Amino acid sequence: VQLQASGGGLVQAGGSLRLSCAASGRTLSIYRMGWFRQAPGKERESVSEIRWNSGTTYYADSVKGRFTISRDNAKNTVYLQMNSLKPEDTAVYYCAAKVVGDLQYDYWGQGTQVTVSS
Repeated sequence: VQLQASGGGLVQAGGSLRLSCAASGRTLSIYRMGWFRQAPGKERESVSEIRWNSGTTYYADSVKGRFTISRDNAKNTVYLQMNSLKPEDTAVYYCAAKVVGDLQYDYWGQGTQVTVSS
């Protein structure tokens, strides 16, 4: 599975961005995808995840009500709509995929920078 993330950028606080992650390769084996982020000097954290077939979603408390994860099965793409962005959302955002038989995320995109100015 290969993942290509895009959509990051610089935005003012209160603004919005939408990240995209296109999957290719063994996409039929994907059962869960997620967005993670890592800010300078901090550990990587889970932001949001989605079950590929059911569409069930999960969010970190810090982004609930502001971020929305969705997927387009036909395009093998997962999105992260980020609204009401805050400076503390500044980080490199990574998408990841978990395939059938795996307990952890084994496939990662290249990361896209999101910078929120105050």
